[in-house]
Amino acid sequence: MTPLNSRRAFRGLSPVVAGLAALLLGTGVATAQTYGLATMQPGTLSYTSAAAIAKVLKEKGGFNVLVQPTAGETTLIPLVARGESDLGIANIFEVERARPTSPDLRLIGSVYPLRGAFWVRKDSTMKTIADLKGKKVVMGFSAMRTIDPLVRAILATGGLTEKDVNPVLVPNVVRGADDFTAGASDMFFFAFGAPKVREVDATVGGIRALEIPESGMPAAKKILPEGYLSPAAPNPFFVGVDHPMGVYAWDNLLFTNAKVPDDVIYKMIDTMEKNKADMVAILPAMRDFSADKLYKHFATPYHPGALKYFKDHKIEIKAIQ
Repeated sequence: MTPLNSRRAFRGLSPVVAGLAALLLGTGVATAQTYGLATMQPGTLSYTSAAAIAKVLKEKGGFNVLVQPTAGETTLIPLVARGESDLGIANIFEVERARPTSPDLRLIGSVYPLRGAFWVRKDSTMKTIADLKGKKVVMGFSAMRTIDPLVRAILATGGLTEKDVNPVLVPNVVRGADDFTAGASDMFFFAFGAPKVREVDATVGGIRALEIPESGMPAAKKILPEGYLSPAAPNPFFVGVDHPMGVYAWDNLLFTNAKVPDDVIYKMIDTMEKNKADMVAILPAMRDFSADKLYKHFATPYHPGALKYFKDHKIEIKAIQ
């Protein structure tokens, strides 16, 4: 509000009220903007990530950030692209899929990698992806369209296609896990860290993550160029990993739209970088976050505010591993 408009707004107010209004305007309270952070439903890793980021941006950066849960990534990405929400969190496959129809979508960067696996029963003789030949494999994922190509990419690391297995069609990963538990499939796919994985592990008496060979990744990248291998070792997070191995990984992204001011995005990145420990306290997966890891070779363009931060801090763009 300009000084002229401020004086007009105060006319007719009592001296006390007018004085209070002037004080609030002077401190910026009355003009404080709320920034929406769109995410998936409560209980998901995405929602908890948003809560951790919003808390830090509000308490340490002075941004009034409101977490906005939605029905899913295909819903929230267009909201951000249209400017109906200022920020969003979604996986790289969903973001890249939306890019052609969302010209105003802009990246802030990779917050952390998501890691997933094909699990089989611990007492199974299967050890690698190639061992799934002729087995019942969950596919389709009619309610999660980006998961089916992900499954096909992982199959490709073992030299397999849909023709080499017996597809068990499921709408989503939860149904796939339930079918595995019921014996309707020989494997299931999920992300590490999800409560469902621990539930299945306890229910069937133990599960094993199938190993993905490095030599199979070129075939996988022909299907999904953004996927890569990430090192994993036996620990409580990596359920079913009984020796050091590479697991399939893909990035979880923080993004915005072209209308958000450059200085806002710049300060948000700076706030997150300086207060990483506060985010990790809420979500351990944020241990993988750093400003240095935000900047990768993705097809979706980066926000100018992010690019300025990278330039000022001499952060070079990195390959998608």
